[in-house]
Amino acid sequence: MSSTIPQNPELLKNFFTLLGEYRPLFKQKRTFLRVLQLVLGEIFVFARHTISQIIMALGHNEEDWTAWYRLFSRERFPYTAFRDLLLRQVLAKYGKGDLFVVAGDSTQTPRSSRKMEGSGWLRNLRTPPFMVGIHAAQRWFHGAVLLPEERSYSRALPLFWQPAFTEKSQPKAHEPGKEWEAALQFLNWLQAQFAQLGRAQQPLLMVADGAYDHLKLWQNLPAVVILLARSAKNRVLYRLPPAASKQGRGRKPLYGERAKSPQALWREKKGWHKLEITVRGKLRHLQYRLQAPVLRKGAAYTPLFLIVVRGKSNAHTRREPLPFLVNAVQNENGAWILPLPIETLLFWAWQRWEIEVAHRELKSNFGLGEKQCWHPKAAVLSVQWSAWLYALLLLAGYRTWGLASPTPVPSRWWRGAPRWSLNTLWRAYRAGLWGEHEFRPLNRFTQGDWLEITDFFQALDNAVFASARS
Repeated sequence: MSSTIPQNPELLKNFFTLLGEYRPLFKQKRTFLRVLQLVLGEIFVFARHTISQIIMALGHNEEDWTAWYRLFSRERFPYTAFRDLLLRQVLAKYGKGDLFVVAGDSTQTPRSSRKMEGSGWLRNLRTPPFMVGIHAAQRWFHGAVLLPEERSYSRALPLFWQPAFTEKSQPKAHEPGKEWEAALQFLNWLQAQFAQLGRAQQPLLMVADGAYDHLKLWQNLPAVVILLARSAKNRVLYRLPPAASKQGRGRKPLYGERAKSPQALWREKKGWHKLEITVRGKLRHLQYRLQAPVLRKGAAYTPLFLIVVRGKSNAHTRREPLPFLVNAVQNENGAWILPLPIETLLFWAWQRWEIEVAHRELKSNFGLGEKQCWHPKAAVLSVQWSAWLYALLLLAGYRTWGLASPTPVPSRWWRGAPRWSLNTLWRAYRAGLWGEHEFRPLNRFTQGDWLEITDFFQALDNAVFASARS
């Protein structure tokens, strides 16, 4: 007999240990038990991740369904307390001096009706760039932690899932918000949680795309946060005011002379520095340039460093350089320097793509936004539930395997990927919960007449059902 999917009892042990820590957040035991069943149903269901499909997977389809929907419509799932506890569970792997790297980005959940909470007209990302369309969808801000690097790999684990509905969507139970406002809430929440846990000086780096190179975000950036955001190629920048201008009468100037734009900077042939970093098991040959501390108009008290990065181009691939802005810090001599080594900044800037991978897995495989909840509160909590459960499943897998450790693969023709995927993790959960099945291969040559081999199919079915132990 040959085993198809090996069990890993350590995975289930870590998962249920993490899940058991949420019991004090519920007033009633029956509510917690219902949440446990819903968690298992998310793992067992093969169809769309709607509440009705989960109930059918659990075998409760002949019972009253209203109690399952009340978990979200009456806010019996306390997401705010859940995300606080999830952060503490993640921080168990970090020392107080370790760099805590997060990524921020917005995403959408398509909706079939404008009447659902927060549903408004947004750009349809599934349409081609040459024919952009719109669709009804909810907009969310996703704040994720990028787990510590292991063999040049990382993974985005959702920590903060906040609605950022547009004003024209006319939400009823939630205030509309902009992306930079949600990002600022995320950073303030992290700072408050670190202070409560005695980690007020925890180094914090946030990597983001160009949507967060926003003037108001630079103006209100918390003091302990390092923000590395992609910028525009035509960004207007200014140098610091000269020291001599601080003397004399009159208003002190806030800005110096106009600095070169990123596009003008990368056209210069001299002044480039070479750098090699390993990302996802591959060596990347990069070139970068730094521009002395610069200022954005309106954020005179937040000196920034401009980093322009370009890769090695050839006849087949040619990409424009990428500009990044990062807030500068002062050293003991009062000079403005980079907050972290350039190798560290560019490594994590490359790893920001992991949050896009998380979006793809959440929507394509995990059913984010598929629950048919029309109540204004349930329409938000049901999406936050999927993000929290996805994070908890990943965290248990991380505690069991790490990030880049080899996992057992049930095939001889494939050695497995350098990093386990969500499908590998999901398969391991199902194997552990259902038990290890053993099958006896039944080999038979194909007959010429398919209508006369019904006995063969009957024997095959009997062998499959007899191999499954109850």
